[in-house]
Amino acid sequence: MDDDDTDNSMDSGDDGQVESLPTHIPIFPLNGVLLLPDAKLPLNIFEPRYLDMIRDAMSGNRIIGMIQPLQRTSGQAAGNDSRAGPGAVYDIGGAGRITAYEETPDGRFEITLTGLSRFAISEELSVTTRYRQVVADWDRFAADRWGEDDGTGVDRNRLLTALRAYLELAQIPAEWGAIEKAETSALITSLTMICPFGPAEKQALLEAHDLYERSRIMTALVEMSLLQRTGGGRGGGGSGGGDDQDDDDHRIH
Repeated sequence: MDDDDTDNSMDSGDDGQVESLPTHIPIFPLNGVLLLPDAKLPLNIFEPRYLDMIRDAMSGNRIIGMIQPLQRTSGQAAGNDSRAGPGAVYDIGGAGRITAYEETPDGRFEITLTGLSRFAISEELSVTTRYRQVVADWDRFAADRWGEDDGTGVDRNRLLTALRAYLELAQIPAEWGAIEKAETSALITSLTMICPFGPAEKQALLEAHDLYERSRIMTALVEMSLLQRTGGGRGGGGSGGGDDQDDDDHRIH
């Protein structure tokens, strides 16, 4: 089912004004999964608590926050999060609206989220639902909802050179014609979401201030991965995660 724009909790934005976003949103902790503004994220929903979440979202504003479980080794400082212990998640995630929805014969939901804005968690709510809900602070990322980042200063050639070498070495097929023609912002957003970096690296990409900073982080990560694959070093980072971590089987490939 495609989005019919029946959203009672948000301004439609059709008059050119910035959409208002809800104070409270449900969150979906999923390791290694990001959602950036205007990006599309297909998901396969099968766990009962998240089936509940999708039903509730479809009857309301259709907005869900994607967030990564916090990964921490024993004794590691909290760093940039405010929740410690089992089920801890990062402070910053990306919210999107359900823009496609289908229920399968076996009771799963196949949905697509379209990115709206990043958010910071101000507080986790005490709720009776089986899924988690938070107070979302949108102010830090107001630019996600207005203005176009044209990628001024992005070293596109360096990024593509490193990316081509990395994909060839990893024997990952790529449609280079489409990649070379892609708009810079769309290209970097897509790479951020699909490249197989670790959760911490993914989080750094998500939290980047603007497209230029994100491109610099992306280029450094690709070049580092290339160096590691050619024998210059070995990458770290395990899968880890808190008790509330979900596996990436929710993603539709």
